[in-house]
Amino acid sequence: MTYISNEELDNLHHIYRINLINSCSGYKSANLIGTKSSNGIENVAVFSSVTHIGSNPPMLGFFCRPTTVLRNTYENIKSTDYYTINHIYLPILEDAHHTSAKYDSQISEFDKTNLISEYKNEFKAPFVKGAPIQLAMEYVEEYNIKANDTILVIGKIIGLHVNDDLLEDDGFINLSKAQVATINGLDGYAIPGLNKRFDYQRPKL
Repeated sequence: MTYISNEELDNLHHIYRINLINSCSGYKSANLIGTKSSNGIENVAVFSSVTHIGSNPPMLGFFCRPTTVLRNTYENIKSTDYYTINHIYLPILEDAHHTSAKYDSQISEFDKTNLISEYKNEFKAPFVKGAPIQLAMEYVEEYNIKANDTILVIGKIIGLHVNDDLLEDDGFINLSKAQVATINGLDGYAIPGLNKRFDYQRPKL
């Protein structure tokens, strides 16, 4: 097994280090966050940091760097309070990944890919048409991570669209039925399959 010390990490080529550290944490969620600017310009961008915060109230968080590559998404959310989270699935992998390109704020990624925006229930931000799970989100609060100047943005789920065949009787969403993707590192995509669900665990007597 290869061992890399902290000192060795500091001396690695920056691209190698970025790939290494971004992949060592394991598989991550693969989502497209859709926003619209106060000027009405749509934006959609890939994120691999969406995480569960709590179920009641239903909240999710994601990390961003507002002054670098994720600036448009962050600024749009701050100016409007609304955004969508859409699950990436097999048919849109290439277009979803292309949204990581650094376009000017006046250019919509929907215009540079085959991704199509759609609006539901008069929600202000665009969903990604065809995404098997689409979440309507409202900004709640944010936390600055001083150690590396990232921001944890927390939002509340105020609407949830799920393909009928994915939703099981107990509320479980079976992502594997929709070929929902996960991200390995920065640019590796995988389509996981569900192996087994287990019962709620209690201490053994």
